[in-house]
Amino acid sequence: MSTQQTLVVIGNGMVGQHFLTGLVESEIADRYRVVTFCEEPRPAYDRVHLSAYFTGKTADELSLVETGFFERHGIELHLGDRAIGIDRQRKQVISANGAIIQYDKLVLATGSYPFVPLIAGRDRPRCLVYRTIEDLEAIKAAAAESRIGAVIGGGLLGLEAAKALKDLGLETHVVEFASRLMAVQLDDGGAAMLKRKIEALGVVTHLNKNTTAIIDGETALHRMTFVDGSHLETDIVLFSAGIRPRDELASASGLAAGSRGGIAIDNQCRTSDPDIYAIGECACWNGQIFGLVAPGYAMARTVLADLAEADAAFTGADMSTKLKLMGVDVASIGDAQARTPGSLVYSYQDGAGEIYKRLVVSADNRRLLGAVLVGDAADYGTLLQYCLNGIELPAQPDTLILPARGDAPAGLGADALPASAQICSCHDVSKGQICDAVAAGCVSIGDLKAATKAATGCGGCSALLKSVLDSELTKLGVAVSTDLCEHFPHTRQDLYHLVMVGQIKTFDELLDRHGHGLGCDVCKQAVGSILASYWNDYILEKPHVGLQDTNDTFLANIQKDGTYSVVPRIAGGEITPEMLIALGQVAKKYRLYTKITGGQRVDLFGARVEQLPVIWRELIAAGFESGHAYGKSLRTVKSCVGSTWCRYGVDDSVGLAIELENRYKGLRAPHKIKMAVSGCTRECAEAQGKDIGVIATENGWNLYVCGNGGMKPRHADLFATNLDRETLIRYIDRLLIFYVRTAARLQRTSVWLENLDGGLAYLKEVVMADKLGIAADLERQMQHVIDTYQCEWKTTLADETRLKRFRQFVNSDLGDEGVVFVEERGQIRPADPDERKHFKLVEEAA
Repeated sequence: MSTQQTLVVIGNGMVGQHFLTGLVESEIADRYRVVTFCEEPRPAYDRVHLSAYFTGKTADELSLVETGFFERHGIELHLGDRAIGIDRQRKQVISANGAIIQYDKLVLATGSYPFVPLIAGRDRPRCLVYRTIEDLEAIKAAAAESRIGAVIGGGLLGLEAAKALKDLGLETHVVEFASRLMAVQLDDGGAAMLKRKIEALGVVTHLNKNTTAIIDGETALHRMTFVDGSHLETDIVLFSAGIRPRDELASASGLAAGSRGGIAIDNQCRTSDPDIYAIGECACWNGQIFGLVAPGYAMARTVLADLAEADAAFTGADMSTKLKLMGVDVASIGDAQARTPGSLVYSYQDGAGEIYKRLVVSADNRRLLGAVLVGDAADYGTLLQYCLNGIELPAQPDTLILPARGDAPAGLGADALPASAQICSCHDVSKGQICDAVAAGCVSIGDLKAATKAATGCGGCSALLKSVLDSELTKLGVAVSTDLCEHFPHTRQDLYHLVMVGQIKTFDELLDRHGHGLGCDVCKQAVGSILASYWNDYILEKPHVGLQDTNDTFLANIQKDGTYSVVPRIAGGEITPEMLIALGQVAKKYRLYTKITGGQRVDLFGARVEQLPVIWRELIAAGFESGHAYGKSLRTVKSCVGSTWCRYGVDDSVGLAIELENRYKGLRAPHKIKMAVSGCTRECAEAQGKDIGVIATENGWNLYVCGNGGMKPRHADLFATNLDRETLIRYIDRLLIFYVRTAARLQRTSVWLENLDGGLAYLKEVVMADKLGIAADLERQMQHVIDTYQCEWKTTLADETRLKRFRQFVNSDLGDEGVVFVEERGQIRPADPDERKHFKLVEEAA
């Protein structure tokens, strides 16, 4: 006679499946006959990365269940069958399909459902929710016959839903009741920066909007009316205004509920019935409902421990989160709102770089309580460890978020973390466990994922996990992997040489010969850059266009309101009156904002995507060409007036700057390149802050290399002195191609030099002494780039079929009516939200 008890799990979402996976791997697996109910037509899948469904991932690829999992472990799966009742007296679960299952222990993992506000018209056609794969299929079908989409809700899920609509090619709006986006996770400053960044990507945000009804539209299927009297026309309405726990089954069976809903649980995740547990978003612990996957996983582990009669307790969870919303890095840690009495706040904002950082520290300035990061979340792992482990802050905590300075402490390395530090919150994996796994033979991230499950949940700990892995491998004397990504077991430098040696001309060919899988945004853009820098082909040719980012795809820089800036080349900053007039005429004709840039060019802002070709055509007719301001390539060669006009000038800085800019224009590189030429040591062109800087002296030209301005300025290093013009150009040719070949992905020349083995001395030996015997090859490659240069604007205009991408909507030639400008100081600028509201009122009155 079997002594097995029956364990029933209701719900096969991410948390329910995590529980089952943990159970079959545990010592108590043989104690139970396991039955699980899954009301969806497919077993558990990854809801965290659900939006990937719109960018090509299939339902099978999103699945969290290995093929044969249920059969292999003897789990009875009731797929597409919903549990509709619990008879606690008889200890039975009743399903919609008529199944009656006797249980000894019951685990409720019923999750949550999307909250749909009680708005009149919410049940109209194409009013949808964003929760399941079936929901996504409905959204995809609706998008095929729609032009505009609106999301009600500006939280995490709302912005994910907005990305889905944007990926489907719709004009996208986000409507939020609160005064800021992500109101739970971000403070006002962080939310404002996030708003600015996503609006630059073409998503329109509407804050402080209370939707009263959804009625027939005049220009679209629906009209959303707001309590302030305004309205929004849209074809699709997506509800993503939060979640509510699915506790109806528990409530009907008489289980105690939390004060705000949810199934009340204790520290062992037991409900008011000791034989029934609740985990995940349906559970309410200490009055809290946790909407992230990591706390649900922690609850699942707690139940497994309790079933095994081991000591374990769920005592809350860290709700810190890091994610990428529409390409924007966003992170929130701990007490981000500074609600702790006496807490101190440090904040940093880089307006030009669109970066916002905020620290919340204890009253004694010694402990990190919380943080907000928008635009740059590279420090998330470090800050999270400071917060979770109570590591004492440096004497000046602001150094953790400010640009690097001389007295700034080094980043918190893996070695500084205690063994108890939690690396992966989804699976509760500590640094000590990672170190043990490495000592036991794990040598890659894949090995660690398999051995510990770290980074297999939300993936937010991947960078920190790799830091610990690299540190431990280094201690063991093992070479550390520097693979570009999971699709290529090579560095960027390796891939460059494979392209060069194998004469490979497309991403697909490189992937077939030296990689695997389908590729990702990391390797596609890196390989796109490699192919462009080596072959110098037109980047919008069919094999290459899918490898480019947004700016390269449209050969222009996207701005905060979804319009573009156009920057024609003005070599060396020299321009004739006729060309200056032509710029003014184009700007006036198309009503563009004009600005002199720091690189001595004229930037034309406010061009709609459909205007780009006609603007280029007129600029080319006036003698201009693309300035490549959109690419990781040579931007400008700045100059002073030099000996031509200046009484202090000792050589022709303008002439040399023009020669250098025309020589290197179009050169693609791992990152942007800026140059400058000064006509004397008074240094008016600021050459010592550039990637390549040249200064005239009475004895020749002095060459400076690998400097940069920006967030982390670096003074350039003096490379060679008293050079003649021919030698100077030869050295620059060699250095630039050596940088292009050997730098890491998105690595500026300054960082490249700092990481180059042998540093400046080695670079001099390679470039000047030809230590590697490759000088002639470097020069030949540069000559190929020069000989194959083309103005990408002109090439695009020469083929009418290529112009089809330059329109706002895939199914219409109309422009974006949502672009609104106001006049300021005699020029246009994007209207702010209040001005947009006034514009609409004036438009309607007219």
